[in-house]
Amino acid sequence: MVILHVAAECFPVAKAGGLGDVVGALPKYQNRLGVTSKVVIPMYRTPFLYQEEWELVHEGSQFLQEHFFKYSVIREKSNKLGFDLYLIDINGLLDREKVYGYPDDLERFLAFQLSVCDWLFSWSQLPDIVHCHDHHCGLVPFIMTQANQFRSRLQAIPTVFTVHNAQYQGAFDWSKQAILPPHDSWKCNLLDWHGQINPLAAAIKTAWRVTTVSHSYLTELMDNAGGLEKLFQTEVEKCTGILNGIDTEIWDPSSDPYLLYHYSLQSMIEGKRKNKEEICKEFGMDPSLPLFSFVGRLVGEKAADLLPIAIQDALLHNPSRANYIVLGTGEKETEYQLQELRNIAGGFYNCYIGYQEALSHSLYAGSDFILMPSRVEPCGLNQLYAMRFGTMPIVRRVGGLKDTVIDLGDSGGYGICFDQPSVWDITYSIRRAINLYYDNLKDYHNYCSKMMQLDFSWDKAAGNYLNLYRTLK
Repeated sequence: MVILHVAAECFPVAKAGGLGDVVGALPKYQNRLGVTSKVVIPMYRTPFLYQEEWELVHEGSQFLQEHFFKYSVIREKSNKLGFDLYLIDINGLLDREKVYGYPDDLERFLAFQLSVCDWLFSWSQLPDIVHCHDHHCGLVPFIMTQANQFRSRLQAIPTVFTVHNAQYQGAFDWSKQAILPPHDSWKCNLLDWHGQINPLAAAIKTAWRVTTVSHSYLTELMDNAGGLEKLFQTEVEKCTGILNGIDTEIWDPSSDPYLLYHYSLQSMIEGKRKNKEEICKEFGMDPSLPLFSFVGRLVGEKAADLLPIAIQDALLHNPSRANYIVLGTGEKETEYQLQELRNIAGGFYNCYIGYQEALSHSLYAGSDFILMPSRVEPCGLNQLYAMRFGTMPIVRRVGGLKDTVIDLGDSGGYGICFDQPSVWDITYSIRRAINLYYDNLKDYHNYCSKMMQLDFSWDKAAGNYLNLYRTLK
């Protein structure tokens, strides 16, 4: 079986969020199960591009409305990531340093999708499955089945579409319809949702099967899907939730190259202590106190806007009993508030506005607790990284957080959970964590040991995807 994953991100080539981590790991684990899994993404100008060796495998051309463009497909020669990696280059469109955030993102990703389909059309042996990820690749199933120039050869290939975050849909106005390749006008309903061309909706309508990145997230989408609730309800029979995993070879405290001090289950307490001391030295904090961290995008869906007040309240009600660090970038007002909070925190709080992969790993290893108060969390990977490193997650019961973290007050529990994305719920949960740390340190360490032994690797998820693929053949 040959699977082609089509995505906008793939770690370590290009990453803007959890999507990159998934696409960088899932194919590797699928290949270990005896299939051939490949990945194609745009050729961004990232360091990875210049560090590796590449070979040209295909050249072609397409039209984006009246604009003629040429594209090329290159392959990474060494199979360094554990799967065949292909990059598509289009001068003037895909030759950018960042993944997203350009005024012409619509044109960029449509040109990418057209190029993928044109390249596929040239394959002597077609793949058994085309697996597309999120709205940036959401028009691929439509183009394969409805575009005049492609459907004769591509419409019979089963397609799977994974919704990583339904809040981002890529919708655009019907006035731009001409940008799409020629297709049967009677099938325009497949593109439409609420009077716009909606790539996410189109993918849900036209893909053979649809997956979400956790079981609970699929249930939540029936009631809260950014306007697509009715569509998910209608298409529920072809939808399934498959929980993401993590690459346990990369996220391994015994060998992580980003860590100054490695540790195993047996040396967890000492290893985490040493890593915490390094972090506290860097941020000017007392390492004898429990350390709470937030790592992620500073946006509303992560409830990052609640952090400045929640941390301030926690400092007020638990004076001199804990330290707090925030790592992330996002909404400017939240960034400003988090920076200003340093002026009144008395050395018990600090933040790094931006993103550092090395610092994120150090925080997972050196923190005692990780905060995830998310309003929306389709799967969540940070809680899995944290537990892999023996760090207790404090999470809201939503999406994949609900599926992966059990409150320590419940049978078999090991984390701290709360129900509402509110300042009160966050600060109350922090107080629970502080009391646990000071009053029952032995129990806390036992919980951390238990978390390190939980299996959230990609092995199970990769097998679940293969089982899904087999039902389509």
